[in-house]
Amino acid sequence: MNFQIVSDGASDLPVEVLEENSISTVPFYVSFGEEELQKEASSMSVKDFYKRMVNNPDVFPKTSLPSVNDYIEVLEPYIKKNIPVICICIDLKISGSFNSASMAKSLLEDKYKNAEIKVIDSTVLTAAQGVYVMEAVRMRNDNLSFEEAYNKLEEIKSTGRIHFTVGNVEYLKHGGRIGRLAGFAAGALGLKPLIVLENGDIFPGGVARSRKKSISQLMKVTKKHFEDIGDTPDNYSFVVGYGYDEAEGYEYREKLFSSLKEYSNIDNIEDIKVIQIGATTGVHTGPYALGHGFVKKYDK
Repeated sequence: MNFQIVSDGASDLPVEVLEENSISTVPFYVSFGEEELQKEASSMSVKDFYKRMVNNPDVFPKTSLPSVNDYIEVLEPYIKKNIPVICICIDLKISGSFNSASMAKSLLEDKYKNAEIKVIDSTVLTAAQGVYVMEAVRMRNDNLSFEEAYNKLEEIKSTGRIHFTVGNVEYLKHGGRIGRLAGFAAGALGLKPLIVLENGDIFPGGVARSRKKSISQLMKVTKKHFEDIGDTPDNYSFVVGYGYDEAEGYEYREKLFSSLKEYSNIDNIEDIKVIQIGATTGVHTGPYALGHGFVKKYDK
């Protein structure tokens, strides 16, 4: 390998994808109520996490970021073997995971003078971060050097977007992630919000009176985005993210695929992956988050 790819757990890539592509992860921690924090995915599965959210709607779970030592444990074995590492972290405005990784990098560079570590703030999370990580995999498979891949990742990260909706804004409010949606939360109770994550910030994308209409509106938000930037979806990798309801995630993919086909040459629905949104994001979006993320392909 030209380099090792490490991501924090916010990328939400399935275990089989991580293993097939030699991606190492540093998980977040999650807990309900007064419980002790547990490592996401290993101590508590994502399915169990959402089941508990649905069964206990008045209990708001919480997450804790990986520690510096958590990062050192994952990074150090590669540094000992003189393998360069690209470490991709969740949007810095949302979590301090990037800071933990950066501190681990500094400590390892002090200990190992030949250590090569790059830590990247992806400026996205969940599905879009997963796509971003997979672009790093494509670069490695295409034999880009460590420095070339790092520069390309820095170049394309500003293209990452997430367009999504949630069941309600209570989880966003409770987690302190309401930001620019505060006015919406106060004045549009009962409506379904459309939300855009762009360059690490959350923006309102509109409102709809039903789940069905919110999904339809999200397709329009995405189409307008590509019209505004003068680009085509053909140059981007897409992924659908769902919370509790897997069937809804695949139904959403069908709608997204049909919409994209109207103004692009995308012709294979299997190119749009479907992943379950993990606990790191789910604590803020609730069990009924649904949407899609996309990042420009590095070679387009």
